[in-house]
Amino acid sequence: MKHSSVAIIGGGIIGASVAYHLARMGTKGIVLFEKGYISGGATGRCGGGIRQQWSTRGNVRLAMRSVKKFERFLQELGWDIEYKQGGYLLLAYNEEEAKTFEENVKMQREEGLDVEILSPKQIERRFPYVNAKSVLLATFCPTDGHGNPHLANFAYIHKAKELGVKVYTHTKVKALERKANNIIGVHTDLGYFSCEVVVNASGAWSKEVARMAGTDLPTTSFRHQILVTEPVENFMDPLVMSFSKNFYIRQTLHGSFLMGQGDPQEKPGINYNVTLDFERKIAEKLTAIFPFLEGLRIVRHWSGHYNMSPDAQPIIGKARSVENLFHAVGFSGHGFMLAPAVGEALAEMIVHGKTSHVDISDLGLERFEREVVREKNVV
Repeated sequence: MKHSSVAIIGGGIIGASVAYHLARMGTKGIVLFEKGYISGGATGRCGGGIRQQWSTRGNVRLAMRSVKKFERFLQELGWDIEYKQGGYLLLAYNEEEAKTFEENVKMQREEGLDVEILSPKQIERRFPYVNAKSVLLATFCPTDGHGNPHLANFAYIHKAKELGVKVYTHTKVKALERKANNIIGVHTDLGYFSCEVVVNASGAWSKEVARMAGTDLPTTSFRHQILVTEPVENFMDPLVMSFSKNFYIRQTLHGSFLMGQGDPQEKPGINYNVTLDFERKIAEKLTAIFPFLEGLRIVRHWSGHYNMSPDAQPIIGKARSVENLFHAVGFSGHGFMLAPAVGEALAEMIVHGKTSHVDISDLGLERFEREVVREKNVV
């Protein structure tokens, strides 16, 4: 039998960030279990966007804290993660959406975010590659941006190991042993590990891990598809997104265009298949909005999973009925961009019982016992 102070389930960027921040705060005896390989789940399959333009204050605050940490990422961790603050351009195509954007901007500015509203003429002047014919208005935040999720995940894991964290890849957690209201051990492919604290950072498998502890989570996982084109010379700085048109697109450092959209007909469950229908629909839609895409070849197409919560906001904090189980799940497609702040906040909660940099008290499971406010800015 091996002993651990904190056992983290999930080696994506959330689990890696929690491990790193715990170790940086001086916690010893941390172990992390990943059933596959590092960055093999949602982290390595995401779009890489990093934005602060949200419709709920909790997400805005988390994202703003994450951006501060992304800005210092190279200095703090010594890894170049291809971080670029090229901004996010959000396009509104109907009156209801335009009104919501205006309300969002007012709230975001109250939180201290630098964000502006642009007219169609301003969009055409500043971003001439966007066909803004049907756009009513847009919002733009220059400190939003994007990065390489793989490199960020690897950076956290690498630094966590340097600080003494034991990382076990290709190691499946088979069961959690519970005594009264506490988990006392983790059964894995490598044997049994006793533990004092368990962190559920298992992404698409969050509900299954919770059930191992004899508790439940209101999370559901859905497939999300993404494709990438051949590269061209870099000219598009921001990530461009529309919620009503259901798309996002950005140009990578390599020059390729990476794009995705949700499917309202998608059934819940783990599904890594890809479809020709997705390629047809997104190509037809985006070539009309971005004419420069005409003729570009698709070079790769893959899928990952959104682990959705009922209000499309993350679930961060203690489990129901289990004193030493903490969740960091339900990111609804936005785990990468929130990971620095979430890892820091959860580490503070575990070590000190409270957070000092960003308040996450409204993101616990207790919120589902009352009327919740759904995050609207999700593709």
